[in-house]
Amino acid sequence: MLEPDYQACRQLLEKGSRSFAMASRLLPQRVVRPATAFYAFCRVADDLIDLGQSPEAGLACVRERVEAMAGGAPFDHPADRAFAAVMAKHDLPRAPVDALVEGFAWDAGGRAYENLGDLQDYAARVAGSVGIVMSLLMGARSDAALAAASDLGVAMQLTNIARDVGEDARNGRLYLPRDWVAEAGVDAREFLARPAFSLAIAALVKRLLAEAERLYARAENGIVLLPPDCRPAIRAARLIYSEIGADLLRHRADPIARRAVVRDRWKMVLAFRAHAPLSGEIAARRRRTGTEPLAANRFMIDAISAASPQQAVPRFPPLWWDVSGRVLPVLSIIEKLEWAERRLDVPVR
Repeated sequence: MLEPDYQACRQLLEKGSRSFAMASRLLPQRVVRPATAFYAFCRVADDLIDLGQSPEAGLACVRERVEAMAGGAPFDHPADRAFAAVMAKHDLPRAPVDALVEGFAWDAGGRAYENLGDLQDYAARVAGSVGIVMSLLMGARSDAALAAASDLGVAMQLTNIARDVGEDARNGRLYLPRDWVAEAGVDAREFLARPAFSLAIAALVKRLLAEAERLYARAENGIVLLPPDCRPAIRAARLIYSEIGADLLRHRADPIARRAVVRDRWKMVLAFRAHAPLSGEIAARRRRTGTEPLAANRFMIDAISAASPQQAVPRFPPLWWDVSGRVLPVLSIIEKLEWAERRLDVPVR
């Protein structure tokens, strides 16, 4: 990756995606650099769709640019050049990148999700794909590692959806499964017109968070499959994202009146837990739960497996590395930036 292109990608994220720029400090530099190129291209693609002449034209341009990058002839843009270099260096498969673009298309089309399976299909594209790309960039390429990474992405997206029910509704969007909504006796149109808390909405939020927790538990299986220098940051992210759901539950599962947050004291507890030894704990859990991917993620993992031979699962030693000194300040900054960006009506990417 050429240094000027990488610096341009960092500047793009510092300006428009400051939360990612802060979060990038949690990972080793060897992962941060390619991840920066990936997220910068995601930002460019998102802007093309949201801010361009039309979502359809933007999507067509994004697909054309992905084809060009995969072919080694990227458009003349720093993010395209940088991510094309990453795709080549890391032998990055097309499947998760194409899935992410498809997720952009579903969002642009205002797609509704009739059941949990449909919602998982969406989360697999916009978040499971990101988990897979990040796992590949870290160097964990086995089916088991990719399954866990994609599960973690979907779990985080379901937590996001539960947390943002009120905000999404005020923007005319409802991501909750429509069959759940109907079963709970909620009129979707009325709720979108006048978002208000009710016991029925609380029940829906709890139901979605329970599904997210199931996937968080599955995702824990893959943490020992990551290189040692990546494990503490990923486990911290998993634990703290799960705590967002716990905070929701402590406040009546009400996503309308307030936005769930994780306070610094709890971040401290979770950061210490994140760098505890994992090998025995996760091995025991893997024997109980297995490593099969969520059905919604399987198409990406199967495509990657078919395109390249499976590598042996690496055996890493336990890592005694205290990352709390880096994790806590950064997470606090991220939280403050998200609140600031929302007050200024600047999207958090």
